[in-house]
Amino acid sequence: MAFIDLMKEKARQNRKTIVLPESEDQRTLTAAAQILKEGTADLILVGNAETIKKDAAALNADIEGVKIVDPETDPKFEHYAGTLFKLREKKGMTLEKATATLKSDLITYGVMMVKEGDADGLVAGACHATADTLRPALQILKTAPGTELVSGFFIMDVPNCEYGANGTFLFADCGLNQDPTSEELAAIANSSSDSFRALTGEEPKIAMLSHSTKGSAKHALVDKVTAAVSIAHEKYPELNLDGELQLDAAIVPSVAKSKAKDSKVAGQANVLIFPNLDCGNIGYKLVQRLAKAEAYGPMLQGIAKPVNDLSRGCSAEDIVGVVALTAVQAQMAK
Repeated sequence: MAFIDLMKEKARQNRKTIVLPESEDQRTLTAAAQILKEGTADLILVGNAETIKKDAAALNADIEGVKIVDPETDPKFEHYAGTLFKLREKKGMTLEKATATLKSDLITYGVMMVKEGDADGLVAGACHATADTLRPALQILKTAPGTELVSGFFIMDVPNCEYGANGTFLFADCGLNQDPTSEELAAIANSSSDSFRALTGEEPKIAMLSHSTKGSAKHALVDKVTAAVSIAHEKYPELNLDGELQLDAAIVPSVAKSKAKDSKVAGQANVLIFPNLDCGNIGYKLVQRLAKAEAYGPMLQGIAKPVNDLSRGCSAEDIVGVVALTAVQAQMAK
């Protein structure tokens, strides 16, 4: 069974309520119909009910059973506005600003629903930048206890692949932190380990990636990764982590034998930590397009409640998959 099918089966076992605030996007409506059909989550769409139903009908998308919440008529609007005002008052928020924000920004409205327990998670980003999803999540939900850094990851499911966990990998950070420090790379590795284990049930084997393997090249970029490895070993000694490793040494057993024969991770890695966002973003898109892998994300880790971003190039099927993963994250949070 494919990874995403396993996640959908998990989601069905204990259905959670997920907010999709981008109701103006056709992909969202198509995905909503599919999610309802598959039974992986209960859904809330945010926006004008008449417009949403009209747009869905034009797409032949059956969204009967979706809850539609319109900020203009929602009886909880005043409560949300008051709560947002109190949360952000020290940052200059006024009640008038809170009211205007919730009327104009449907992602923020959806995040308030998650904050107040009216939904278990949120998925957005099909037609908004990552910052538009992340900003209200951090401002309203805050970070999870013990979190050092919020980061983004993709679950990559590569067909007919002998590497990783039967072709399943976690790539981080591919969507958020542009040039993480050594300390931040170590924190990303720690969070990614937890995420991979929780979502897949597999033991994380973490490779800190570089253009060098075990000192084969000398450069400040290599030094950053080797320092991250040292920090991770000191702060998170329970992690099965090694580096610096080139990609082939990290996942291909025969290459690992020649380049890093004493490593317990080399040749077996299923969690790949990229040294910066350029590498991570390019890497996941190469695998997605050339290996025809399914790419689910960018998922966000370290936020108090599940909020996940989408690539603006996502398909409706991508949204279906990320909603299932968000529902599973919500199950774990409970």
